[in-house]
Amino acid sequence: MGEADIARALTRIAHEIVERNDGAASIVLLGIPTRGLPLAHRLAARIAQVEPGFEAEHRCGALDITMYRDDLFKNPTRAIGVTSVPAAGIDDAVVVLVDDVFHTGRTIRAALDAIRDLGRPAAVQLATLVDRGHRELPIRADYVGKNIPTARSERVDVRLEEIDGEDAVILRKGE
Repeated sequence: MGEADIARALTRIAHEIVERNDGAASIVLLGIPTRGLPLAHRLAARIAQVEPGFEAEHRCGALDITMYRDDLFKNPTRAIGVTSVPAAGIDDAVVVLVDDVFHTGRTIRAALDAIRDLGRPAAVQLATLVDRGHRELPIRADYVGKNIPTARSERVDVRLEEIDGEDAVILRKGE
């Protein structure tokens, strides 16, 4: 995927979020760092363009899942990130988790555990730029930019302007 493909996918996802939730009045977007966070900000900006009264900067936050991961014993030196929730909180909101690549489902399971400690949303939905398959848990994305079937040995790299200086999705062969 190139820059234009990513932009189109995010615009489509933003419209799908608004349509599925009968507007954006109760929506809060939480990006999972690293690349889920800028994607959440982009989605919030697109929702604000089509939904009057949606204040993107007040409805978007970050959800650090480091301490909720089930692989901490493998990588015990992970840096703990920042969780920032909009001032109104997440109670009774529709929380849309935003991540770059959806793979085994373990990151999302950790995110669900983290959300439980923050409040009680009305619903939790998942938006992802790329779904590469190979689920290990019974979790599915509600909004997908692109399904990219992969071999387990392959890697999907998402590059974003805010972090990497360019927008691209690259499929790499296993090493």
